Amino acid sequence: MSIETREARQPWILLSPALTSILLLLIVPLMFIVVYSFWLRTATGADQVGFFLDNWIEVLTDEFYRDILVQTLRIALITTLCCALMGYPAAYYIARSNGNKAILLLLLMLPFWISYIIRTMSWINILGVSGALNTVMISIGLIDEPIQMLYNEVTVILGLVHFLLPFMVLNIYVSLEDIDPNLEDAACSLGASRWQTFLEVTLRLSLPGLAAGGLLCFVLGAGTYITPVILGGPRDAMFANLVFEAIITQLDWPLGSVLSLVLIVVLGAIVMVYNRFLGMRQLMKGLG
Repeated sequence: MSIETREARQPWILLSPALTSILLLLIVPLMFIVVYSFWLRTATGADQVGFFLDNWIEVLTDEFYRDILVQTLRIALITTLCCALMGYPAAYYIARSNGNKAILLLLLMLPFWISYIIRTMSWINILGVSGALNTVMISIGLIDEPIQMLYNEVTVILGLVHFLLPFMVLNIYVSLEDIDPNLEDAACSLGASRWQTFLEVTLRLSLPGLAAGGLLCFVLGAGTYITPVILGGPRDAMFANLVFEAIITQLDWPLGSVLSLVLIVVLGAIVMVYNRFLGMRQLMKGLG
């Protein structure tokens, strides 16, 4: 074997473990889902093997599924906007801080050390009828009886912001770290105010990080089902909850497969649009 052939094969040899994992853990299960989506669940509860479009026609034509999908995208969008408005000032403060930057980043990473489910359920102890917030308001005489603050769309968005905000802050922080502070000083020396410098220099140069954080928050928010189950009510279900109910509760694998593929296609299309206009490099930097 020649040296050139060995050098050509070496990258593939190094990538083989990762490619094998992707094949076995992602591609193969996805192919099973595609196959299941064309099966049909009979009245007896058994799956009829074949090529049927009944589940696809039901999902794509039923207004119920369309309304849940629209609601899912709307909640994910609101969550993303809230994360952007709250995360940018925090990321800017961390990026421009002197001396305590490592401590601030450690504090930002602390929520990842606690289970996502536990963090979500903690809101029950805060916002519940006998939770901390109601207890404090009653004790100071602000209200006479507990207020029901849980199990609505607002608490679902609150839980998602709590979960996704660190992702937004990290991506914006990485983008702000790449900006040369001399550019801001140069803009100020040329007569720009601090606000103009922020808008024309800092914000413009950090937009890729903001967009990367927005993409992560939107995709993760649209694909979650834990938060609506714990903090939401019957009317606050998201599309992933339909997948869970179809597969786990109803044991209807064909319908659940169609629902999951619809969600994958919609979110995949959003990622493709992001990649078309902004590219994936900034997203990979934020994840790194």
